[in-house]
Amino acid sequence: MIIEKDIARVSIGSYVVEIVKQRDSHKIKQTGWVKDLRTIEKLIDMGVERVKIDTSKRLSDESEEITHVENSPPKTAKKKATSTSISQAKALFNEAKNIQRKILDDVVCGRQLELEPIQEITKQTTEAIFENPEALSCIINIRKKDEYLLEHSTAVSILMSIFARHMNIDVSIAKELAIGAFLHDVGKIMIPDSILNKPGKLTAEEFEVMKTHVNHSVDIIKNTEGISSLSLEVAALHHEKLDGQGYPNSVPAEKISQYGRMITICDIFDALTANRVYKDGMVQAKAFAIMLNMVERQMIDGELVNSFIKCMGVYPVGSLVQLSSNQLAVVESKNAKDPIRPKVKAFYSVKQGHFLESKHIDLSETSQNNIEKGVRAEDFNLDMNKILEFILMES
Repeated sequence: MIIEKDIARVSIGSYVVEIVKQRDSHKIKQTGWVKDLRTIEKLIDMGVERVKIDTSKRLSDESEEITHVENSPPKTAKKKATSTSISQAKALFNEAKNIQRKILDDVVCGRQLELEPIQEITKQTTEAIFENPEALSCIINIRKKDEYLLEHSTAVSILMSIFARHMNIDVSIAKELAIGAFLHDVGKIMIPDSILNKPGKLTAEEFEVMKTHVNHSVDIIKNTEGISSLSLEVAALHHEKLDGQGYPNSVPAEKISQYGRMITICDIFDALTANRVYKDGMVQAKAFAIMLNMVERQMIDGELVNSFIKCMGVYPVGSLVQLSSNQLAVVESKNAKDPIRPKVKAFYSVKQGHFLESKHIDLSETSQNNIEKGVRAEDFNLDMNKILEFILMES
């Protein structure tokens, strides 16, 4: 049977017959199998939006993969395992954003949400995180300012899964938490753009309108066939505070579950660190300081905030730091025994103002170099997206 599918809903093992809709003019020269996420990523990057799938075909080890596409770049040497996992993570993130676009379009058009693609993408991201959380930790730093609504919900879902893994929460529960986080802000599409994207501080009246996005989200999620009570719970609680001053229901601390407290922390962290059209995100260390201040004010759970900071690392994977050698570096992985001395990749001379041949440095193994501070790419007129894409994903 031949059926059409959005590229974001094509799963590994599908047999692609032809491209139905795309933004560019690339053509598949031969039909074939989608054997891994890199194939999906390549099609998405080429602007492919919809394809025809032959559901009667079954994938076997001898099946031929889609390997040749017009105008596709030449094959390069095989990447290292870490680079491959980051590439797969990028494909997952892009696929998740496409599903978010479809969700928002369905809401605007009054259509009921389809749970299956949401379950599938959050299943894939959660399982990838439980296998290798650092790859997706890095990818959530590759963001576009004008796609905040799409990327924020995706990033919070990823953060929730990373946090759940750290807290030793069963993967089956983590998947339900990830779904709730993935949908937690869906109601924002019902908020007027003049309020949603207002550069300055909202007036009291505007903030009352903004707060209704949670009610919209809850209503939309409740009407989604097959949604779990746990997914609904975390979405409903993501703006509630332990002091009872949260919204929309001023839920008291004793009625805010551990999962509700967790999503609040993930939501705040991403909101503080992500770039938007009208506001640059802050360095992670400053976000942690603000969150600890909120703990002192009894707004969020102190024990969980400390666990989250330990989970992410003092210098989270994918963040940018300035070294005592006057070089910029990207944090590649944490050192559990020495959190302030992670493994980094130096790539830029601050003094000379130009890129260097990148170099891996395990700061725990040297006394000649250390981290001076966390920084933002914009402070040096650099593009963080390009840094992460070209520095971390190089062979």
